[in-house]
Amino acid sequence: MNVQIENSWKEVLQGEFDKPYFERLVAFLHAEKAAGKVIYPPGGRIFKAFELTPFEAVKVVILGQDPYHNPGQAMGLSFSVPDGVPAPPSLKNIFKEIENDLGVRMSGRPNLEPWARQGVLMLNAVLTVQAGIAASHGRIGWQEFTDAVIRSLSERRDGLVFLLWGNFARSKRALIDTSRHFVLEAAHPSPLAGGAFFGCRHFSKTNEILLREGKTPIEWKL
Repeated sequence: MNVQIENSWKEVLQGEFDKPYFERLVAFLHAEKAAGKVIYPPGGRIFKAFELTPFEAVKVVILGQDPYHNPGQAMGLSFSVPDGVPAPPSLKNIFKEIENDLGVRMSGRPNLEPWARQGVLMLNAVLTVQAGIAASHGRIGWQEFTDAVIRSLSERRDGLVFLLWGNFARSKRALIDTSRHFVLEAAHPSPLAGGAFFGCRHFSKTNEILLREGKTPIEWKL
């Protein structure tokens, strides 16, 4: 299948595109669109995280669950929304933790593309959603694909930092070789977690790890 994805990822994941589950996934999305259903993010942004962070450029992985399901929010990066769109509650809490952790003042800009360009892969486990219906594409095959993404990073790269926030993300720990990579776990940044995310200091800890690994730290300030 001729999937439009950044070349380094296409090379790594080509075997997935040729599997029956992926063909079924694509057929499902085409059928839903043909039926007039609105799907987020727009087609050109489904693989945005891969476009902005090539395989060999990945230093950090922030794992989300599925895209935002309200108009104008989903842009192909976990937790991120486009410029001009109000930051959702989870993202606001991420910014609060960065300010407290690093002693910086965030601008409130909700577009996380600058992180992606520095090597932060902001990967949702599910890459599409039907408008207005959260988790509506949770069982169409995306998790098989993104599990393969995580396994490929675990097997072919070394010294990556995986940030797993909330029980869903933490369930993916089994896919990661923790003898080769670093895994930081915390509560989800959603307000529903009652503030348990605060104090995790994952942003300073990530940079400390990257420096020890001889890598350039992430400029988290936006």
